[in-house]
Amino acid sequence: MITNNGIINTAFLSTYPPRECGLATFTEDLINEIDKIGTVQSSVIAVHNGEVYDDPQVKYKISQHQRADYFRAALWINTHMDLLVIEHEYGIFGGKCGDYILDLARNLQIPFIITTHTVLQNPSRQQRMVLKTLGKLSIGVVAMAENSIPILAKVYGIEPDKVTVIPHGVPCLPVKPREQLKFEHNLTGQHVISSFGLLSPAKGLEYGIRAVAQVVPNNHNLVYLILGKTHPSVKKAMGESYRQNLMDLAESLGVQDNVRFIDKYLTKEEVMTYLNLSDIYMTPYLSKEQAVSGTLAYAVGCGRVIVSTPYQYAREMLGDGRGMLTEFSDVDSLASCVNYILENPRHKKHMEMKTLKLGQTMTWANVAGRYAQLFINVAKPSPRTVVQVR
Repeated sequence: MITNNGIINTAFLSTYPPRECGLATFTEDLINEIDKIGTVQSSVIAVHNGEVYDDPQVKYKISQHQRADYFRAALWINTHMDLLVIEHEYGIFGGKCGDYILDLARNLQIPFIITTHTVLQNPSRQQRMVLKTLGKLSIGVVAMAENSIPILAKVYGIEPDKVTVIPHGVPCLPVKPREQLKFEHNLTGQHVISSFGLLSPAKGLEYGIRAVAQVVPNNHNLVYLILGKTHPSVKKAMGESYRQNLMDLAESLGVQDNVRFIDKYLTKEEVMTYLNLSDIYMTPYLSKEQAVSGTLAYAVGCGRVIVSTPYQYAREMLGDGRGMLTEFSDVDSLASCVNYILENPRHKKHMEMKTLKLGQTMTWANVAGRYAQLFINVAKPSPRTVVQVR
């Protein structure tokens, strides 16, 4: 729906800062780059739980658990926008498995695209219904990895020719050399492993700590940085018990001085700094189905050596020798990979170069360009366009 000035008025339906959520950061980064291109005018429809917004790009708000808001939002979108992008994650929308979003989708009179942040191989019946319905109603679907395409087809009935693969974006920020960053953070001479993101039991960080405990006897200069706040939903349900259990585990294993917790929601600049001073990035996640990981994408963007369990996204990102895959819930496997990297610095350097080569294709500028081209490809003449007869 290209208007007569050639600009596609596009709304992104998502969480948005100041909400502390990976999806919120993703959307902010994406639209900041898209707006530099000139063919798309971006707006945000923020799904909120009481957050207050001072960003002028937030043009409309939906209270997550107020079903009527989804109907009202569709009416607003129909009269103000040419195209809608739904950043889909089951947990950010109200209803059972986020099914309130279907009230909005079924009442849209403009085309919409869905970006799939979670693609489950074994969804519940309700999860399958929600994503299958969105896929059927949408004009296009964005997946962030090639291996999501057959799952979307087989499990959700979404035709492969409707799917466009656009990778998760990564920041492109100026960084200092690794050794200088280590010096500035009192880590000179240390082998640094890091994991970051909102803490939850699904991260499997206890396996990372146990693996570090196996490696430390022969590598006393090893530091494992666990970076990030506890996930809000985990904190609401469990308080800080998961974090405390991790800290207690490190102490019981005698590696409390080797495992350091940075308990804060990191800025992009802080994330990139910690990644760039790291020697190894580790994601010991427990779920085989994780279709995308923003934290792993960032590590790829920095060209770090990555040790990860073989969930969907990791298998794709770490293919062709770009990192090392371990077994799920397997301390010995994690420790073996870490030991190999520390003992083979030349191979480590080779892996870093291969990873960085991929990461350079995933900058937000490149990713935004691909989204903008997709919007142009799916856009149609707007019924609101005024044709001037001369």
